[in-house]
Order: sequence, then structure tokens, then C-alpha cells
Amino acid sequence: MRTYLGLIPLCLLLAACASTGRPETRGDLATQLEPLLQRQDVQIAVAYRNLGTGAFFFHNEDDSFHAASTMKVPVMMALFQGIDAGERRLSDPIPVRNQFQSLVDASPFALDPKADGDPELYQAVGSSRMLEELIRRMIVRSSNLATNILIERLGASRATDMLRSLGAYQMKVVRGVEDEKSFKAGLNNTTTAKDLAILLTALVQGDTFSPASSAKMIEILKQQEFNEKIPAYLPKGIPIAHKTGDITGVHHDAAIVFPPGEAPYVLVVLTSGFLDEKKANQAIAEISRVVWQRRGASPHRPVPSQRQDNENEKPPLGNAAAGGSRGGDGHGPRRSAESNR
Repeated sequence: MRTYLGLIPLCLLLAACASTGRPETRGDLATQLEPLLQRQDVQIAVAYRNLGTGAFFFHNEDDSFHAASTMKVPVMMALFQGIDAGERRLSDPIPVRNQFQSLVDASPFALDPKADGDPELYQAVGSSRMLEELIRRMIVRSSNLATNILIERLGASRATDMLRSLGAYQMKVVRGVEDEKSFKAGLNNTTTAKDLAILLTALVQGDTFSPASSAKMIEILKQQEFNEKIPAYLPKGIPIAHKTGDITGVHHDAAIVFPPGEAPYVLVVLTSGFLDEKKANQAIAEISRVVWQRRGASPHRPVPSQRQDNENEKPPLGNAAAGGSRGGDGHGPRRSAESNR
């Protein structure tokens, strides 16, 4: 009940942004971002909202992408929803195992430590770890093993139910990661920039979860160890609570940025089609830098339901492929088609 009440205003707020924003003048955020979004070879989605000034920008925010490891955010939030309801505690011991069932046919599969951002956890197989440690590893190091253990315990449908209760109607969590049979069958976790923005805004507003749970989740997100995207070109020391997502050809980052002495802002950048992960990281970092520089700009959003290239700064790095402009894991080891980080 509390989740619905806390999120209804949030949904209405974001819906209003998507339909009633007024265009900015030349030189505004949209103009500065335009060169970064106008690409024919990749798809880019952006959702930005300054929670202090009301400034906002959306580009392809309803386009659906493979979620990669950004799906770990709703998994974390659904677990904390259960903690707030008294169903579990952060100190609960959870058995660590590396055998899971495919969503397609329930056949067993195991994860490869070499393809995981957190190979250390595999040494704990056969023992137990506290729930808080597994959540932290899932977010901070993007542990695939921790993710599958937690989804198996939670149930993917609980994460999707939590999303719907917040007004995030398009993102879906249907399974754990590295389930190659499901990946080939097209049974994938998906997301949109708008839905991830809804989740992060809910954390900042603090009226959906208990104050302790909201604070703990933001603290965990601030400890993210993969910082080549949204944080890369921002001033050193800026607090950023975020989660990346990478699989082959898909690279995302979803963040809450906390400028000193100002209200935070939410920025989500999703990409698909980059053949080089470093170029994807650079494109996301450039978009982030422009938003940082223009974060005090007046509110705006492109005309709804029309294709358009919106917002840019800095030369050619990103641009939305065919898709409406209405106003976004993997680390270390080489990844296969669905090796999440």
C-alpha cells in the first residue's frame, strides 16, 4: 500500500514531463546534446531530470533495450521492499551455490567465474553469506552469481511487481543472468530509460521505502566500482549513485548525481549497437558531461510522439537511431552474447 501511495505522485510527475514540457531556446541542453545523439549506427536513449530545478530532457525514453545488469537495481529494490515488510533481514544467511535452472526448460546451468565481474564470490560456494553482502556484490561489483542466487530466492516476478507498483510499466525482470537458452529464445530482461529514471527518482524522494532502506540502497549504489560511463568526465569527488549494464553491443548507465550544495539529478543513458565498448563508454560520458554543465537549464522536453534529435554538446559521439525523440554491464573479462556486468 505504501509503495503505491509513494509512487503515484512520481508517475504523474514523470508523465507530466513527457507531455507538457516547453521547448528550450537554441543553446539549451537539447541543442548541446544534439550532436551526441544523431547517429545512424547506434540507438541511444536518455532520461534526465533535475530534482531541484525541474529541468528535464527525454530522448527515446520509451525505447526498449536489453536491460543487461541494470536489472539488478529492481532486484535490490524488491528485496528491500521485503525487508521493510518484515519478510527478511539484511543479516539473513543465504547459501551460496552455482547451479541454476533455465527459464526455457528447467535444465541446469552454472556461471563462469571468468565472465563475472566478481569472481571472488565463487570461492564461497558451499557456504553462506549474509543477504546484505550478496546485495552489495550484485550492485557494486555486478556479481552475476549473487544476482542469480538472489533472484532464485526472491522470484523474478516480485521484481516486476515492484516495478509496476512504482509506475514503471515497461521494464521487466523475467530471469537471472547467463541463461543462454533463454537468451537465444528471446526471453530477456528489458528496460527503458524512463522506467530506470522512475526507480532512481523513487530512491531519492524517499517516500517509497523506509528512510533506512532508501539510504542503504543509495549508499550501496554510491560504491559502484565500474565508473567509466556517467562519472568519467565529471569533477573528481562528486557523489554518484549508479548502476552500469553491459553485454555485447549493449552498454548502459543509470545514475543519481549529487552536485555539492544542490539538489540531485537523475540521468539514465542506454545504448545499443556500439561495436567497441570503449566508444560506448565515451559516448555516455560525453552526454553526462553536457548534462552536468547544463544542469541548471530551464525545464523542457521535446514535442511528444515525434521523431527528433534532441539535446547535445560536444562533437559526434552519439545520436539516436531510428526511434522517437520525446523530451538510455560488463566489466573486465571478455563477455559472450549474454555475459552481464
